[in-house]
Amino acid sequence: MIDTHSHIYEPTFIADREEVIRRARQAGVEYILLPNINAESVEQMLDLCYRYPDYCFPMMGLHPTDIEENYRQVLADMERLLEAPDHPYIAIGEVGLDYYWDKSKAKEQEETFRIQIEWAIKYHLPLSIHARSAHRQLVNAMNEYKGEPLSGVFHCFGGTKEEAEELLQFPDFVLGIGGVVTYKNSPLPESLLSVPLERIVLETDSPYLAPVPYRGKRNESSYVVEVLRKVAQIYNVSEREAESITNNNAKRIFKHVNAH
Repeated sequence: MIDTHSHIYEPTFIADREEVIRRARQAGVEYILLPNINAESVEQMLDLCYRYPDYCFPMMGLHPTDIEENYRQVLADMERLLEAPDHPYIAIGEVGLDYYWDKSKAKEQEETFRIQIEWAIKYHLPLSIHARSAHRQLVNAMNEYKGEPLSGVFHCFGGTKEEAEELLQFPDFVLGIGGVVTYKNSPLPESLLSVPLERIVLETDSPYLAPVPYRGKRNESSYVVEVLRKVAQIYNVSEREAESITNNNAKRIFKHVNAH
């Protein structure tokens, strides 16, 4: 299994990070991919990747809910890191749009998202895209770049069948499926019935959105096995087949992981 989206560099793991990594390895997690969220998280994320080379892989991006007044300077500093010829970043992420709590920075979010889409094109990296209460705006922004060589993951997908179909019109993108798929009243299992297994990857979004039976607790990468079980059940395939296909999907999107 590959956990394509995990924030295990966050302070909530400070006391037992080594145990969290050990449990992930024991559960059969082959790689853990780490999206960045702001200027402050870069050092914590890179430290984890240096401690676990060829296991933890970093992304670079500014999360839409972490946009402050100095966001243009933050973006400039982040791009300088991407300009280094031997940089370690395997993707641009976590980027996107989030209007769930606050729409007051909608223009800044959209500008930041476009800048980071252009990084993906310029530096030949996939995107890890966050969208919450912003599906239409996301699709509109992406449509501006149709025909560009873009690929990536629509992270934490939890939408309708129609929304899934609309996102999958972008041919080199897949849906990131996490713990929400295991929730009792989640519409996600039904939405996935129209999505080919070749168009999804597994993720945890640790420490958030822990799957059943850990719902309400701190999430961690080893719990991706619960997501795999549910996905295998939805697609009526063995866990081994679901694992093989979703691993291949992740390696197809995150080509720079394979290069390490």
